[in-house]
Amino acid sequence: MNRVDFTALALLVVCGALFGLHALAPAIRGAEFFLVLGILAAIYLIVRGLLWAREYYLWSLRNRLVTAYIFIAVVPVLLLLTMAGLAAYLLYWQLGSYVLYTQMEEREQRVGAVAETMATSYVISAASGRKVGALVLPEDMQSYLTGAMSELPGLKVESGTGEELLKWSDDPSKTRFEGLVMSGGVLSVRAVILRQTPYGRFVVSAIVPVTPELIDTLAPELGPIQFDVLRLTKGGANQEVSVVIGQQEYVRTQQIAARGRRIPRAANVFDKLIAGIVSLDLIDLDRPPGDAGASRVFASFDTRPSLLNQKLFGPLGELGGAAATALLIVGTVFLIIEIGSLVTGIILTRTITTAVGELYQATQRVQAGDFTFRVRIPHRDQLASLGESFNSMTQSVSMLIEEQRLRQRLENEIAIAHEVQLQLFPHTLPKIPGVELEAICAAARTVSGDYYDFIRISPTILAIALADISGKGISAALLMASVQAALRSDVLRYRGGSEGRSPASLNTADIVSHLNRHLFRNTSDERYATLFFGVYDTETRQLRYTNAGHLPPVYICNGRVTKLETGGMVVGLFSDVPFEQGTMQIEPGSLLFAYSDGLMESENVYGEEFGTERLIEVAVQNHEASSHVIADALMRAASEWSGSPEQADDMTVVVARFSEVSGEQQA
Repeated sequence: MNRVDFTALALLVVCGALFGLHALAPAIRGAEFFLVLGILAAIYLIVRGLLWAREYYLWSLRNRLVTAYIFIAVVPVLLLLTMAGLAAYLLYWQLGSYVLYTQMEEREQRVGAVAETMATSYVISAASGRKVGALVLPEDMQSYLTGAMSELPGLKVESGTGEELLKWSDDPSKTRFEGLVMSGGVLSVRAVILRQTPYGRFVVSAIVPVTPELIDTLAPELGPIQFDVLRLTKGGANQEVSVVIGQQEYVRTQQIAARGRRIPRAANVFDKLIAGIVSLDLIDLDRPPGDAGASRVFASFDTRPSLLNQKLFGPLGELGGAAATALLIVGTVFLIIEIGSLVTGIILTRTITTAVGELYQATQRVQAGDFTFRVRIPHRDQLASLGESFNSMTQSVSMLIEEQRLRQRLENEIAIAHEVQLQLFPHTLPKIPGVELEAICAAARTVSGDYYDFIRISPTILAIALADISGKGISAALLMASVQAALRSDVLRYRGGSEGRSPASLNTADIVSHLNRHLFRNTSDERYATLFFGVYDTETRQLRYTNAGHLPPVYICNGRVTKLETGGMVVGLFSDVPFEQGTMQIEPGSLLFAYSDGLMESENVYGEEFGTERLIEVAVQNHEASSHVIADALMRAASEWSGSPEQADDMTVVVARFSEVSGEQQA
């Protein structure tokens, strides 16, 4: 420890002593300042301790394992015990709240039963011909009312009042109300009964004020109970806010507490004090009609688990206490087992760290470049097998290093091939009047076997090519380069119109035939490619094409879908294969898209392919959008269908939108 550490420790001790003196003698001033200094000193010492532990104590594997056992075995147990305590507290809180809530509901129902009985008596009396105002209860009803008042202190029955409470009733017929009501500054339990008879409307109201005497009759399992009536503040500057609930400020208007209720002593060390609270519905008639439901009543109580256990385990009798005792015994046994497991783990740590220490020395020798060092194997166990594995590893390290060098060289060559292939694709899309182009190629690997191209033969004639080379990887990329070179050299002969080769005389079938013979002569027997090659003339609005075994491109015009299938088989397999040229008259506002099989064959988790029909559906849904948006939508739909970040095959799409060619564009 340095001087700063000793200073912080001394400051912490002095601050603790001064704060203790302040607790005994509050007249001592300045303790708050020293408390802040003590907190800062404690934080400093904690940080210093953690740094020291990480640098010195935890460097040793043995200490790390001991610390790990503490966090694995001790800390979870403490957390579980804490969670169990909190859960038990919340459980007893909820149980106490439930008991208090149901007791209040019983009182409301009892008051409602009194009002119901009195209303029935009044109706019977009125049917006998007496006036309502002169009703006199029979003797049996007088005794009934006297008995009810013993259960409900302060019970009062009125006729002709309380009808305004029926609008708050939960009864669909609005002829009965039971609940807590605040009226004239008095909190009471009220029940209102409305009877429709041939003799008129009878309204009977039973009222029991919430007094300490009434509260004393509630829930003997609970200790002191207190009712607090809260009202929303009106925003006045002189109003003192008592409670804030949900960003609303309430002021306490009335507080009613039970008298003479005490909390007994704890039955055991776990019999802690439980403080709970429950919210009760209230109708506040002292507030304006629109705010009558804004007031709230909170009933708070104090109790102990032993009192609530009498309610909870009462039906079990003596078995309830036996079950609780058994639970404590099982918990103690589990704790003893946990401590034994911790000690056993620490003992086993010593045997583990010895072998690991030897492995550490071996790694130091290997790090220095000595691959001839071998780990000593004194026992035949899993650690010994680890030592044998280490010895075997040192023998193969040199070989692995050499393989890594070869792999790195191959990856560099693939990266170069990728850069070269990017140069084969069109860098910019040609601008042809009346045609909007877009193409996207997503390779399954670093290099792609798909090939697309746009070749501008003349200001109004454009060649479009899309090919899918068999296979993947470097071999497919090399064949793709051969296809690109052969196709471009053959097509560009028509650009200048020399030797009688005018762009208008270009025959797509001849171009594909030349390419087929070239691939057949210069590739192996199993190599081939599918190809779609088309030439579009903006002046005649005619598309000439040849489809050599490729998936048919889709032409969409006015909701009609046409597939371009005319052509022949794949190129490169046979020498003399006949190919045909198809023609298509292009309408303004139409759409043409070609694609490779990577889009159509994308499979979802159930093995279902995306398919051509779904591609067409996506294109039809976006046919009014730009070619870029359509191409992006097709690629995104196929990727989302597979749901996998890895592609099974190269995916390429070429989109052409055709519009009307204006005179300025032709010029």
